[in-house]
Amino acid sequence: MDLRWKPNVTVAAIIERDGRYLLVEEHTADGLRLNNPAGHLDPGESPMDGCQREALEETGHSFEPLALVGIYLSRSIHTTTEADITYLRFAFCGTLGKHDPTRELDAGIVRTVWMTPQ
Repeated sequence: MDLRWKPNVTVAAIIERDGRYLLVEEHTADGLRLNNPAGHLDPGESPMDGCQREALEETGHSFEPLALVGIYLSRSIHTTTEADITYLRFAFCGTLGKHDPTRELDAGIVRTVWMTPQ
């Protein structure tokens, strides 16, 4: 029987304003980490639609993806489960919209932070 390899497809929002980047601080299997607003693509969803949805769910901000920054392939062996997982990530930049302060952030997200590259 032939097994077909399928990567886990993710989308990420690269959101910059005045030289600072919007990141999320989140609980992961490897502890508390900073990340771009990102997540898995849902069935039937376009990468741009998935990026828009994930940015809203993780930051409470609307986001309009305008350009593809890059497509990245990474392999990860998770420390706790030893699962060998390959991620195919589509990263977009775009326009940040309104913030909804009443919106509850995704499970695991501790807070959003604006940071400079330094």
